[in-house]
Amino acid sequence: MENTLIDKTFRDSEGKIVIAQMPNPPLIVWVVTSLLGLIFTSGNINIVLDVLSNGSLFTWAWLELFEGVNYFRRALGLAVFIGIIASKIQW
Repeated sequence: MENTLIDKTFRDSEGKIVIAQMPNPPLIVWVVTSLLGLIFTSGNINIVLDVLSNGSLFTWAWLELFEGVNYFRRALGLAVFIGIIASKIQW
């Protein structure tokens, strides 16, 4: 198989096209803590859930950025990573 930019962007090392995958633990933690944050909207529990949510999403983005199976997944990690940082900047 020819190793073109399209192949590097969307295929993994086995040649399969990979755009979405089964969620890994940091992404599962992010979903659960984000949903719980919608239920517990104030107090210390909300602060803890916010920290866990942001930390797990940061971890997922970092892992995708440096260990993603293809360029698309790495770009997705970078986009989420930049989005997290941008959302925390106070203008």
